[in-house]
Amino acid sequence: MESVSEMVVREFVFLGFSSLAGLQQLLFVIFLLLYLFTLGTNAIIISTIVLDRALQTPMYFFLTVLSCSETCYTFVIVPKMLVDLLAQKKTISFLGCAVQMFTFLFLGCSHSFLLAAMGYDRYVAICNPLRYTVLMGHGVCVGLVAAACACGFTVAQIITSLVFHLPFHSSNQLHHFFCDISPVLKVATCHTHLSQIVIFMLCALVLVIPLSLILVSYIHIISAVLQFPSTLSRYKAFSTCASHLMVVTVHYGCASFIYLRPQSNYSSSQDALISMSYSILTPLFNPMIYSLRNKEFKSALHRVVGRMISLPQH
Repeated sequence: MESVSEMVVREFVFLGFSSLAGLQQLLFVIFLLLYLFTLGTNAIIISTIVLDRALQTPMYFFLTVLSCSETCYTFVIVPKMLVDLLAQKKTISFLGCAVQMFTFLFLGCSHSFLLAAMGYDRYVAICNPLRYTVLMGHGVCVGLVAAACACGFTVAQIITSLVFHLPFHSSNQLHHFFCDISPVLKVATCHTHLSQIVIFMLCALVLVIPLSLILVSYIHIISAVLQFPSTLSRYKAFSTCASHLMVVTVHYGCASFIYLRPQSNYSSSQDALISMSYSILTPLFNPMIYSLRNKEFKSALHRVVGRMISLPQH
């Protein structure tokens, strides 16, 4: 008969909401409403961009991909979290945990490189406006998205393989509400410093490389905008970049706090709070920042709604 210490972990138990037992039904209602609102907002954005010809530009192509990515990211984490809020047993299988980790890492890493592609798009639009349609043709945009996805897939595959090839023989309790890297590593029976270093370096590269590309793009953008003759033209140029900068700040701020710290500084309560904001609130606010405050998008939305209302009359 196997001893407890030799038993292989076949499922994990989430303890992320264990200290909030009396509030779980209320949290379920709040998170469900936020989730439905996020899905609805992203659906409106994607539909408007697809249906209105005026928005068939590289910037809105990237925004469509961003909205799809945000929707998929929430789908990986939030539905399971909602079920667990009402369930007595908050568990996930070993394989399910690995799939969840791979999927959210793939989407999150792709998101980082996608933001770099969007920064390049703003650079070309402001610094090379006459060649914009040539430099940012549909093939180039699709290639940039494909490259972002390929990078995300590769990093997610390596990290997930490293984590789930570790032995899990003792505790199966994750102080989190989904299978993030640090909580899973914490319950591994043992792990080498080499695997920790590789995981940390990959997380750092996924954040540092795209962020460096974004900074280079904005250095060129700022130097070009400062040469514009009028204050109004400078304001318009900077306003087209404001939404991107806000999303970049939130994404890299949260991700850096969670993934670029040594294991010794790991705090389950802090990470759970930041992860909750990142997985629920960020996908809600990002599309709103990009689209619903954008006059061009709001005009297109009015046109699409107007066409849909007038259809039954014909």
